Amino acid sequence: MTGVSSWEKAILLSRFALEKKAYDLVLIEVGNATSIADYFIICSGRSDRQVQSIAQGIEENLAEYGISPLSIEGLGRGQWVLMDFSDVIVHIFYQPLREFYDLEGLWSHAPRVELPEPYSTLVNQFSLRAGNVP
Repeated sequence: MTGVSSWEKAILLSRFALEKKAYDLVLIEVGNATSIADYFIICSGRSDRQVQSIAQGIEENLAEYGISPLSIEGLGRGQWVLMDFSDVIVHIFYQPLREFYDLEGLWSHAPRVELPEPYSTLVNQFSLRAGNVP
């Protein structure tokens, strides 16, 4: 799939993460603050296995669109998986490590982006911070 914008890719990546029940998903627009990407997606899994499952689900689903990551780091351990899609970078954390590294704090100056429906509802539904644990 050629000609996919950064925004469209960010939506697809968010969708596929949420389909694997990624928790506390945040989409951050970093393009004005850095040249490494236009968007960061940060989300969490409640176990190392769920972190791996989220990453694998993203990779498998995007392959159907002809999009593959430039690199994937950390998949074997499942504590912090980084998926580089050039203009969108996905960070999938095991929840305690996410709090420790606090990427949201590091990028607090970059705007958070509201996802369109139905994804924004899923983000709210899959929120560990709000105490929503299905």
